[in-house]
Amino acid sequence: MDLSPFRYRDYRLLYIAQFVSLLGTMVTYVALPYQMYRLTGSSFSVGLLGLVELVPLLATAFIGGAIADAVDRRRIAIATDVALAAGSGALAVVASTGASAPVLYLIAAWMAAVTGLQRPAIESLVPRLVEKHELPAVASLAIVRGSVGMIAGPAIGGVLIASAGLTVTYLTDVASYAASLVCLSLIRPMPPPEGSERPSIAAVVEGFRYARSRQELVGTYVVDFVAMVFGMPLALFPALSDRLGGPSVLGLLYAAPAVGALGASLTSRWSPRVQRHGLAVMVAASVWGLAIVGFGFCTTLWPALFYLAIAGGADAVSGIFRMTMWNETIPDALRGRLASIEMVSYMSGPLLGHLEAGSVAAAFGVTASVVSGGVFCVIGVLACGIWLPRFVGYDAQKFKADHILEKASN
Repeated sequence: MDLSPFRYRDYRLLYIAQFVSLLGTMVTYVALPYQMYRLTGSSFSVGLLGLVELVPLLATAFIGGAIADAVDRRRIAIATDVALAAGSGALAVVASTGASAPVLYLIAAWMAAVTGLQRPAIESLVPRLVEKHELPAVASLAIVRGSVGMIAGPAIGGVLIASAGLTVTYLTDVASYAASLVCLSLIRPMPPPEGSERPSIAAVVEGFRYARSRQELVGTYVVDFVAMVFGMPLALFPALSDRLGGPSVLGLLYAAPAVGALGASLTSRWSPRVQRHGLAVMVAASVWGLAIVGFGFCTTLWPALFYLAIAGGADAVSGIFRMTMWNETIPDALRGRLASIEMVSYMSGPLLGHLEAGSVAAAFGVTASVVSGGVFCVIGVLACGIWLPRFVGYDAQKFKADHILEKASN
């Protein structure tokens, strides 16, 4: 891997803050559904958490993007970290007092709303902290952080729930936010660019208008959305585990894509040599879909884990080039608003993917759902290539040259 971005102090601090916070978030990711199931005994009640979290996230994401382009981004990150720590603290109190399910829904909605405000500010900080040519390395490091967090966080959460109980588990998340706050407070202030707009509906609309004018950006959102809606069979893992070895293998199914993503990101030093980023995203998303098709036909565990790892690696490669395109081409004054659009696209896709997978499985069976999802993923990605030719033809080197000429002429 290319570790050169770590030579920047502020980037190191932000990376540590995000990594520690992610570990705590993934601990709560395991604990909250577990607590809801203990309270209600209903899988539907657990599934409803996704909808309860998505609605406030959608309500605040675009507001958060507009604020991130108008206010010191570091201050937003600090303030929202405090609010998220308060949410985890409230979950710890609920765990110790045995409050009702509606209270859990309320706290989950609160934390999702705060995340919608925080994420655009955090994501738009990064390009200010490193040199532009190091952004592909930054994208790879982000995939590593996410992969390790998604593997280690749930494992830590499971151990804590079993050994120390839910209250201590949630307090661990609070501690992760405290560590994150220390790191964020040491980063230099990040005021908005000169002439930045005040947060308003017009500012949000301007962000959408800019995204729509950039076909290569639209392509990154749409391809990822298509891949997640059709090729995301996570909701079927419990049913698939029955034929692959029983409940004991369920954790392996969830971990396999993250392991593949980690492997891809750890070997990603080649990525800066690729200039056709849009085409790379399309190829990677197609490999994801084909791997899901292979997974759907598996009747034994190890081939299934292999295909899931391939899918996770392909998703990581797609993520590296999508993040690089965003960070290299989006003007600093619009980064917060464009980050909010990106966040909504990748967070709503998996939720709709759960609905799609479950509906098709109920009508035609689990295997048909997984295989058809992978097939439609590939078809959808190819259709995006036809619909968005500038996305497929995007050349990073040519974009940089054109940008330099444009600046020189101005």
